Amino acid sequence: MADDFSRGPRRGRFPTTHRSAVVAVGSDDPAERARSFDILVRAYWKPVYKHLRVRWRMEGERAADLTQGFFARALEQRTFSAYDPARALFRTYLKMCLDRFVMKEAESSGRQKRGGHAVTLSLDFPSAEREIEALAVPAPDSIDTYFDREWKRHLVGMSVDALRERCERGGKQLTFRVFERYVLDEGPEGRPTYAELAAELGIKVTDVTNYLAFARREFRGLLLDKLREITGSEAEFEAESRALLGGAR
Repeated sequence: MADDFSRGPRRGRFPTTHRSAVVAVGSDDPAERARSFDILVRAYWKPVYKHLRVRWRMEGERAADLTQGFFARALEQRTFSAYDPARALFRTYLKMCLDRFVMKEAESSGRQKRGGHAVTLSLDFPSAEREIEALAVPAPDSIDTYFDREWKRHLVGMSVDALRERCERGGKQLTFRVFERYVLDEGPEGRPTYAELAAELGIKVTDVTNYLAFARREFRGLLLDKLREITGSEAEFEAESRALLGGAR
């Protein structure tokens, strides 16, 4: 799938229009700090919840409660502002903080009562449950990388949603439909050919080519913009973008 997302025109530099929320979460400005924290929650809550469900084998209700508790504690103690990009990737740091939080909760026998968080986040836990049920349970030897895989899946999903919204705002619903059918909806028989897709949608083959080129380019830019927001340094951004896009810039 990385090939699909890296076929747009290459840029000489990575995008710099989106400030890193990892950096800004340590701001002295409460509004900036809150905005940045919200960006990080939206990028990480689903991998956190899935990690608790799969790695820690928690029931859904308990995992939802601890997901809320983890982010509430991180906000209260400004946990994310202590991140040092020279020592680890931010997602590695966050997962380490999460595992420590879980162990402390276990040691205290869950003294924090359900529903007692100072901040309650609006998170769609049922959607995360459906994704867990739809995917194969990871093998024991891949449990440790499950969080990272689900983080990447969630980042791609957010970028797809952003592309859909952009196409709808711009009256390019058909463009997104071509992208969706060719890139996202691959079934057991594989992808349709450009000619098959053109016939299905009642357009020209050249339209399929142009729509896909536009959508891939826009998707790639959206993905990189979101990635920049949730990485803490240029080096981390470059490493993560290479991992996501297969080395294409």
